[in-house]
Amino acid sequence: MRKETDNFTQVANRVAWVTIILNVVLALGKLLAGILAHSSAMISDAVHSASDIFSTFIVMIGIKMAGKSKDKEHPYGHERMECVAAVVLSVVLLITGLGIGAGALKTILSGNYEELVIPGIPALIAAIVSIVIKEAMYWYTRLHAKRIDSAALMADAWHHRSDAFSSIGALIGILGARMGFPVMDAVASLVIFIFIAKAAFDIFKDAMDKMVDHACDEETQEAIRKCILQNKEVQGIDLLRTRVFGNKIYVDLEIQVDGTYSLQKAHGIAEEVHDAIENNFDKVKHIMVHVNPAE
Repeated sequence: MRKETDNFTQVANRVAWVTIILNVVLALGKLLAGILAHSSAMISDAVHSASDIFSTFIVMIGIKMAGKSKDKEHPYGHERMECVAAVVLSVVLLITGLGIGAGALKTILSGNYEELVIPGIPALIAAIVSIVIKEAMYWYTRLHAKRIDSAALMADAWHHRSDAFSSIGALIGILGARMGFPVMDAVASLVIFIFIAKAAFDIFKDAMDKMVDHACDEETQEAIRKCILQNKEVQGIDLLRTRVFGNKIYVDLEIQVDGTYSLQKAHGIAEEVHDAIENNFDKVKHIMVHVNPAE
């Protein structure tokens, strides 16, 4: 278990540092391009990329805390700290989006479109480069998040995807402004806010589901049920209850066996069921099996 936790942390940290370095380069590049090309959309996009750096540090802290071994005060481990990191990440993402959206709305409502400066070519180039790099970062982070089953890392992956979408919005806005519609640059910033807010909501909802003992999906529950019934000594299932704890699953189970069996034999059947579930479902961390006499 210790080795598995160490590998989880190493993979997550490696991915995090790669994305931090790329985000630093992107944020500085987009900010410079936005200033030189007089593009509010590109500056907004640069702020979004800068928030990615901060959010990735939050992910790293959450994963480090989630990887700590169980102790006397936390007998079930620290897996939920990853969900806490994801919640913080969603809030940071939303605050970033609100700042961008408020600035864009102020520009749109001002009505002084003739005074707006047309964005230059550097902003166009920066937007295209950002789309390619951020989409690549999304797939890279998503691949490793699925590999180690990390909610916080997956949230960070979607943060990258939202940044790619925001760069697409910036590109459209810059093109529109250069075609004679200066307000399109501000409209693009508003669209960027919508993408960011949607990503923040999805991350928050997923993290909260895992923090409030949400049941695992129906497909997994049905697979567990079939696994239990493969044991010929099990005559029925009185209760099958699951809950997601961080990125792990806990199972509470009541099975029926022949009422004439001795306590030792009934206990042996419970052990067989326990081991079968544990060996077939990697995400299952804890199983409680109670045996009832069949009627």
